[in-house]
Amino acid sequence: MDLDNVSSFSSLQALAKLLADPQEEDDDNELGPHSSSVSAVCPGDIGPAKKAKPTVTPQEKPGNSKNIWNTEEVPEGSEFDDIWDPREQPEYEILFKQQVGAEDIFLGMNRKDPSTACCEDMLIKIKLPDTKSSDITLDIQDKILDLRTPKKKLLLHLPHSVDSKNGNACFISEKETLEVTLRMKREFDFINFA
Repeated sequence: MDLDNVSSFSSLQALAKLLADPQEEDDDNELGPHSSSVSAVCPGDIGPAKKAKPTVTPQEKPGNSKNIWNTEEVPEGSEFDDIWDPREQPEYEILFKQQVGAEDIFLGMNRKDPSTACCEDMLIKIKLPDTKSSDITLDIQDKILDLRTPKKKLLLHLPHSVDSKNGNACFISEKETLEVTLRMKREFDFINFA
């Protein structure tokens, strides 16, 4: 067997013609004499021909057909967004709190560490200068904190879900700061706080 004949370009073209479909040869002849159908062959072409997948048409849900979207499709908190509201956003700070004892600090018995994964509460400090406590309107949902005063407006998407029914808010008039403490509800808290 001569090695020159095995690796020649014409031998490779002949092999490519044997492997190619007759329909593809017609397309290749239109492209030019030096084009090859080898570039069109890929590992997905090995085996029997694949059947085309049936197209799935979305089915309409029962209800009012004139609705543009469903209530489940609207993201939580979008009802509070008001881009035309001229009130400015106050400065705020989100802190995380842990309940630790001597056994946590000195002995490390409860597997707590300084990370936020081991924190139970979220503390939000909001600076509200020139505001009385009677002017503050506060609404808390699972992932949303909505604060409104005559001069300021804050719509805050919280980093974790919170217990919206149980929380504590305290306005410190000397610092002109509202401190909101909320208990976090996370999926794996039963592991961290067992």
